[in-house]
Amino acid sequence: METAVPTSKIRNIGFIAHIDAGKTTVTERVLYLTGRIRKVGGVDEGTTAMDWMPQERERGITITAAATTTYWNDHRVNIIDTPGHVDFTAEVERSLRVLDGGIVVLDAVAGVQPQSETVWRQADTYKVPRIAFVNKMDRVGASYERTIDSMRRRLQANPVAIQLPMGEEDQFQGVIDLIGGRSFQYGKEGIGKHGLDLSEIGPVPEDYRQQYEQYRQSMIEKIVETDEGLLIRYLEGEEIGEEDLKQALRHATVQQNLVPVLCGTALRGMGIQPLLDGIVSFLPSPEDVPPVEAVDAKTEEPVERFPDAREPFSALAFKVVTDPYVGRLVFLRVYSGEVKAGAGVLNVTKSKRERMGRLLRMHANHREELEEVTAGQICAAVGLKDTFTGDTICTDFKPVILEPPTFPQPVVSIAIEPDTRADQDKLSDALHKLSDEDPTFQVIFNEETGQTVISGMGELHLEVLVDRMRREFKVEARVGAPRVSYRETFTQAIRTEGRFVRQTGGHGQFGHVWLEMEPLERGEGIVFENGITGGVIPREYIPAVEAGVKQALQNGPLGGYPLVDVKVRLVDGSYHTVDSSEMAFRSAGMLAIRQGANRAKPVLLEPMVEMEIVTPGEFLGEIIGDLGTRRAQIRNIEGENDIQAVRAMIPLGETFAYTTALRSLSSGRASYSMEFKYYEPVPEHVAQQLIRRV
Repeated sequence: METAVPTSKIRNIGFIAHIDAGKTTVTERVLYLTGRIRKVGGVDEGTTAMDWMPQERERGITITAAATTTYWNDHRVNIIDTPGHVDFTAEVERSLRVLDGGIVVLDAVAGVQPQSETVWRQADTYKVPRIAFVNKMDRVGASYERTIDSMRRRLQANPVAIQLPMGEEDQFQGVIDLIGGRSFQYGKEGIGKHGLDLSEIGPVPEDYRQQYEQYRQSMIEKIVETDEGLLIRYLEGEEIGEEDLKQALRHATVQQNLVPVLCGTALRGMGIQPLLDGIVSFLPSPEDVPPVEAVDAKTEEPVERFPDAREPFSALAFKVVTDPYVGRLVFLRVYSGEVKAGAGVLNVTKSKRERMGRLLRMHANHREELEEVTAGQICAAVGLKDTFTGDTICTDFKPVILEPPTFPQPVVSIAIEPDTRADQDKLSDALHKLSDEDPTFQVIFNEETGQTVISGMGELHLEVLVDRMRREFKVEARVGAPRVSYRETFTQAIRTEGRFVRQTGGHGQFGHVWLEMEPLERGEGIVFENGITGGVIPREYIPAVEAGVKQALQNGPLGGYPLVDVKVRLVDGSYHTVDSSEMAFRSAGMLAIRQGANRAKPVLLEPMVEMEIVTPGEFLGEIIGDLGTRRAQIRNIEGENDIQAVRAMIPLGETFAYTTALRSLSSGRASYSMEFKYYEPVPEHVAQQLIRRV
């Protein structure tokens, strides 16, 4: 068994960024430098360790968050490499929920991009301390200062440069450490045939002395502002030493008051050793972050769990994967206590007993056996049959429930049907396993049409899932065109009655309700309130009314789309001592909604996405003209040299096949990214066309 590493020397970190900023390449260089892998792979060649799925290697993008463990300076570094594409946002969401620190990788040319903003907000939600790595410093148009400025403007962050690049673009040759006052110079090869070509660690070169003093002064001022004791010493004229600066910066980073910024170019392996030093020096161990907040499963009182092996065992399942060799793997972040392989545990969320089979440490899709895991670790467990993403695993002693990660609702749907009758069972099995793994992938069987409809976060998301079905599960299926997941809502408050009366031989059926319905603000969902007083409807029938109401709200009056953002209040009704039943009141609730729906002035809602298009200036006119035909609202246009960035809000339904359109408008030189934002009413003339199509 491997030697135990104290919790203070564990780092649970993730690389997060916009697509193409270079996360996977940075991870690959880190693994090479720490001796985890012996050969450096490339994203373009499809040979990286972390992008192990065939779909990732073919497309050159990360689809699933891969976990690995490596060691640097006596520290264990557990790494999760997350996807940058917005369609796979759930992978980032669940990774951030269990990480203690993040490295935001930024492109030195593009600066902060839309998905960088999204992951930054997700990291803010989960209070994850971050450092930033400005990558691709050797590319034409790279600018360290401009990238730091875009962090201030677009992320409202408080970045502090702790490195100075030695040159930019093709002149980039290394980095200067502003805290330690030394330089890391690299040969032209970087990581090449000769391994890591770090030609020299030395003093600050004279050419950069003036710039170094200026940057260092600015850095010291920012750091001492966060520490009162240091600030007093600094104002009294004392020279602040390297260790004091490091300690204060670490504290400020963990408290999320500062974001240390480093730079390099991962493709050539330049700036990776200082980045590893920065991860160990400034990002928190499980002991440095506040104890995890939980709810006592018995008393429902809030409790805290500390990252200590002596505490009762608690862990959060944050990911489920079907492995072709070992079966169903559940990824766990252990927050407190310890557990051995083969131990009996309690799934508190499902109130089921489970057995921890084998415990594994993962390296992408390779595995190492573990005898036990302790607080602060990330591992995968085999044998947890009823455990899903977001479930809490505990011992019977003092069980608690940990807060699960939250996931966005799917916005794009396609119909899918098997090629042959023999494929029907295989399709059901494949869809069940894939929806187990991915909380943003939903499968619904439409009984009216007999179709199976799958929904996800975007076209690419669904395309990858269908590809996985064909390859991993050997299911051949026909797929319909993508459809937008529209919603409906009410715009007017009304009062409506539902009376269900059936007289048959023997007992009849009697249920009678009065409901008040009113619209809510966007995003508030469905709210049901019981306003019954004086027992006019017995308490045992209220849940049946609620169930009937919620079932009726699944099919709106306009196009049969689900109704959202509606408050329904049960205010009156009557019952029969003999003939009333739960079924009768459920039916009465459904009738009340259906009879009142058209009077509440329903409207159709469509998902709106924020799109950013980056294009050479010469194609700007044609691109804006095309956006106008797609009902887009241009928010702003920013220019940097000849490159223009257009930000617009656009209905999701207008973006299908946009990749091809943009390619032809810009001779293949423009690119775009988009992110779902909110639902908005559809203009009347468009709504009529959509309703006619249903």
